[in-house]
Amino acid sequence: MTFLRWNYPDEVLSGYWGPVTSTIDWCEENYVISPFIAEWSNTLTNAMFLLTALYTTWTAYRDRLEKRFIYIGLGFALVGVGSWWFHMTLQYKYQLLDELPMWYATCIPTWSLICEYLDYFPPNQQQNGSSTRSSNSFFSLSPQQTRRRHDIIGWIITAVVAILTVVYMFWDRNPYIQHTGYAVFTGIVVIISAIMMWKKITDRFAKRNLMWCAGLGALIFAVGFVCWIFDKAMCGFWRNLRRNYILLPFGVLFELHGWWHLLTGTGVYYYVVFLQYLRILVVNEKVDDYLFIWRLKLIPELIPKEMANDLWTPYSLEFRGPYVKIKDPNTHSNGHVHGHNHTHESSLLHSSNVHNNYNSTSN
Repeated sequence: MTFLRWNYPDEVLSGYWGPVTSTIDWCEENYVISPFIAEWSNTLTNAMFLLTALYTTWTAYRDRLEKRFIYIGLGFALVGVGSWWFHMTLQYKYQLLDELPMWYATCIPTWSLICEYLDYFPPNQQQNGSSTRSSNSFFSLSPQQTRRRHDIIGWIITAVVAILTVVYMFWDRNPYIQHTGYAVFTGIVVIISAIMMWKKITDRFAKRNLMWCAGLGALIFAVGFVCWIFDKAMCGFWRNLRRNYILLPFGVLFELHGWWHLLTGTGVYYYVVFLQYLRILVVNEKVDDYLFIWRLKLIPELIPKEMANDLWTPYSLEFRGPYVKIKDPNTHSNGHVHGHNHTHESSLLHSSNVHNNYNSTSN
């Protein structure tokens, strides 16, 4: 033991929650920091998931976005709560509270994007992006029939997830069932949203922001997934490193599953913001009421236009772009800051580079 560092315990410790009943016990050693928290780092890092999920929930409510985005935020917040309890206790019932909501939360954007794709990309859509009436009655629907189609798709997804839940809980507890199901739903979201962005969005500035937002989200998530893989595949290496070289308390910083939580919580935030902006652009309703910004040039957010002069952090209109300069915080312009009628009279004075690139041709 040295100053500000101490050794890991020689024996496996037991804690408040009793013997481990979960089917997974991660690489982090149990109860080495607190008798009330089985996996210290893996537990506390879920705060990132909770914060980002609740923030997207709040912004969806603040921006008066569709309820689907509120449900997405609440769904991922539930994942954070479940994961917190799972890693804190290593009890099987809380493992389910972690794993099953990952399916349920991801089902919401899966449903949303499948419906959106069928609404805006019928099978015989013309190459120029305008849609014609399909001979297939499933795609040629009135608004009432469209809502019914959305309901049918929702019920199908619900049935699939219900079957998976029953299989996973009562027939086969192999965690790879959960991993595979989550990967499939996530893949559907990524693929459909990418197709919609490429085919539907013609505004080059908006598309560039979408690409940066989705790309960064996917990259951050992927790095987190690599941490998850290395934590499982090289557990002996990491434990030896922490025990014999790093010691406590700094060893808690080298728990890769904890980094999985931090990075995926951040990556999911980026991707949810991407989905919000994509939805606004594709539906093309009240598109001029919103502004897509990068707080501190790095953190994306969709905000109401009227908030543009009242933000408490500096922001840019593109990733790592020049900061927007506020001419007069008390003066609100009638110009469309989203880009359709963006004028020099706007209270948002951009650099010439941003202004010249912000010529909208979006649908």
